[in-house]
Amino acid sequence: MTPSEAKKFLKDNKVKFILAQFVDIHGSAKTKAVPSSHLDDILTDGAGFAGFAIWGMGMGPHGPDYLGKGDLSTLSLIPWMPGYARLVCVGHVRGKPYPFDSRYILMKQRERLKSRGWTMYTGIEPEFLLLRRNEDGSVAPFDGTDTLEKPCYDYKGLSRSAVFLERVCDALTAVGMDPFQIDHEDANAQFEINYTYSECLTSADQYIYFKMAASEIAHQLGMICTFMPKPFANRTGTGTHFHMSIGDGKTKNIFHDPKDKRGLGLSQTAYHFLGGLLEHARALTAVLAPSINSYKRLVVGRALSGSTWAPAYISYGDNNRTCMARIPYGRIELRLADGSANPYLATAVMIAAGLDGIERKLDPGEPVNENVYEFTAQELKKRKIKVLPQNLNEALDALEGDSVLCNGLGNDVAQEFLRLKRMEWVEYQRHVSQWEIDRYLEFY
Repeated sequence: MTPSEAKKFLKDNKVKFILAQFVDIHGSAKTKAVPSSHLDDILTDGAGFAGFAIWGMGMGPHGPDYLGKGDLSTLSLIPWMPGYARLVCVGHVRGKPYPFDSRYILMKQRERLKSRGWTMYTGIEPEFLLLRRNEDGSVAPFDGTDTLEKPCYDYKGLSRSAVFLERVCDALTAVGMDPFQIDHEDANAQFEINYTYSECLTSADQYIYFKMAASEIAHQLGMICTFMPKPFANRTGTGTHFHMSIGDGKTKNIFHDPKDKRGLGLSQTAYHFLGGLLEHARALTAVLAPSINSYKRLVVGRALSGSTWAPAYISYGDNNRTCMARIPYGRIELRLADGSANPYLATAVMIAAGLDGIERKLDPGEPVNENVYEFTAQELKKRKIKVLPQNLNEALDALEGDSVLCNGLGNDVAQEFLRLKRMEWVEYQRHVSQWEIDRYLEFY
């Protein structure tokens, strides 16, 4: 849109306020409501924010204003908030794009692809749970009848949450997104809505919109929609799988090669990109699984349904969902991320890792097409399959020692991320859990 077209759009749709929106380092949406008559302010100077009030902006209370300048290609209505529109912004400080802004970090990695004539496409698969809070503060499935031990694809579970699912799909369709499959997932109260892939920056913008829509529509219906990786110890965790491919700017998917001798439909370029993902897997985990709770999901073991469906080992395979990377023919699905990941930072480090693999011609080795969960320690060692970090601190150590990913984020941002996440780890270590009280209070 041009500014004049945007003003007509706002007027025709009776928009009173524009939410100038960006995310903090954690990927949480932040906004300021601006009367639609002041659209030009967002497009020129930008909507003003105190940078120190936002997680991960590298500022003190004495710092300059953080100004969000709107990207008109993202202007859209907010169906669950009549009279409001959303405009995604890029952070600026003193008139220049700000290196700590998550969207700008991804934009810089996109430029590396663009310099080769390439465009990355991602399809993000958000899983989530619909819960309610009990009087004692505990949480449970919103639908009290959703109790099957193996509930995946269950008709009743889907039917009894249909109002919420329909409203979310309507909200996606209203802004040009294309939901094409909805299902009840493997945990009680767990769902997934799939929508068509997009160019990677647009895809990250859409994912944030999805989370905004799902959370608020659930709230309106008296539900809690959570993207928390593992709220129930005995149930499958919640992932956010990234499907990725690279186009040549015309019609060709350069990740696809029908002559692939392995039968996975991957080109040599794709294998090198995959080699980069595997090479940097332990450091990637810090950004793609950035919460304490993430590592309750990335474990070896079983859920009540029979499988955790989450990766624990650094490996790839054909249609193998026990691997970190699955190859659904001609593209790569990275199964590492969860709903606590910032999609801009996650995509940026995936590009950085993949391009390192391409530049160094890294070989991912042979695919693993067996159930990796059942491998013994000896079999893993024989096949040279390494384990993903099993807690946040391990992952942070890996990220700190990975110059490729730190450069991909920007070294200052990487240090800010590490500082905040180290603080989170220390707080967790100091916390005394109910498990400890139950086990030790009278044991000694």
